[in-house]
Amino acid sequence: MGTFAPAIVVFATALASGALTWIVLKALRRRQIFDHPNERSSHVEPTPRGGGIAVVAVLIGAAVAIGLTAQSAPTGLWHVLLAMAALAGLSWLDDLRSLGALPRLAIQLVAVVVGLSGLEESARVFQGLLPFWGDRAVAALAWLWFVNLFNFMDGIDGIAGAETIAVGLGLFAVGALGGVSPELGLIALACAGAALGFLWWNWHPARVFMGDVGSVPLGYLLGWLLIFAAAKGAWAAALLLPGYYLADATWTLLRRLARRARVWQAHREHFYQRAVRAGLSHAQVVRLIAATNAALIGLALIAESAADWRWPALGLGAALIALTLFLLSRSEKDTGKG
Repeated sequence: MGTFAPAIVVFATALASGALTWIVLKALRRRQIFDHPNERSSHVEPTPRGGGIAVVAVLIGAAVAIGLTAQSAPTGLWHVLLAMAALAGLSWLDDLRSLGALPRLAIQLVAVVVGLSGLEESARVFQGLLPFWGDRAVAALAWLWFVNLFNFMDGIDGIAGAETIAVGLGLFAVGALGGVSPELGLIALACAGAALGFLWWNWHPARVFMGDVGSVPLGYLLGWLLIFAAAKGAWAAALLLPGYYLADATWTLLRRLARRARVWQAHREHFYQRAVRAGLSHAQVVRLIAATNAALIGLALIAESAADWRWPALGLGAALIALTLFLLSRSEKDTGKG
């Protein structure tokens, strides 16, 4: 598969990410860039924020190396990497001084449109169910939502790293079945490796937080990989692999919309946050989500191994995700902290 062996990609990106995060952590401490606890936080001690810049730097470097050594670089790769770097810069400013929601969304939408321009005109994310412009418009909205939900869901120690590892490994495995190109499979694997290196510093109790500078560009890159997988026909895997994140964030958004809450404001109403508020540790919650993700990877592989298994796999995945959300919400009811 390509020029680089998968094991080398994982080892190199994990080592580079872990080492660079350590360097960034020292700089954040020196400049006193901390995330201070407030009523919406799930941590109790001031913690350096912005360590995700190390993950983004490693991923851009890895993707450039994979693209330059590939027989043919993935379509639109260079545009996506430039957009990813721009999002990292914007998000770093947002970490330092909060920017308005509209400027953030506008730049993210531009980045999404740039990414979608790399799709071949014949490729259909929604498998021909929509006309060309409808397909691209809905795909843009879905990708934009994924970028933001990935940021919203980075609310406890280790969760973003664990989710990235699962999606990255899952896409690589699906790629082995032909669901994505070998080069995109290696980039997905690099995402998993970089997240693994960061997780060393972000596991509970976290010594550094990813920050918007990490979660926004990372969500953008993973969204690109999922969009390309769906356009290549692996749409079931593209739904299953991030299934828990999609369900928790979307259901929580709908609940808040129903209450006419200000959905753009930070909160602690996601299922995983409510479980932590009820008394479960960050590590316990992340382990449950990681176990769910491992099962979703298995279902994604089943779905992509035979077309007849796609809908049964999606049904089982939906049931599993519903069970996970129930268990997380049940912990809140058991402790009486509803």
